[in-house]
Amino acid sequence: MDIKNAQKIVDQWIKEHGVRYFNELTNMAQLTEEVGEVARIIARRYGEQSEKESDKNKDLGEELADVLFVVLCLANQTGVDLQQAFDKRMDKKAKRDHDRHHNNQKLK
Repeated sequence: MDIKNAQKIVDQWIKEHGVRYFNELTNMAQLTEEVGEVARIIARRYGEQSEKESDKNKDLGEELADVLFVVLCLANQTGVDLQQAFDKRMDKKAKRDHDRHHNNQKLK
């Protein structure tokens, strides 16, 4: 699925099930909350913190999908074509960073 299609699917879901989009500030707070949930899993599962029993069944993929959902909501409600923006960003990164990481001694 491409990003443009994902934006359409989210918009359709909002119209059918969500009544309307939360306002942009509410969605920004939601995004922060969802990123925090991802950070919690990463810190405990892959970092040095111990994982609580209640967190062991949390699905990282589902939490990342929650982040993506809110990002798509924010793009929709602010008129951002995220596919176009992503493609432009990847092109810029490919040109700007073509050799950057290959020449980074820290990565060798």
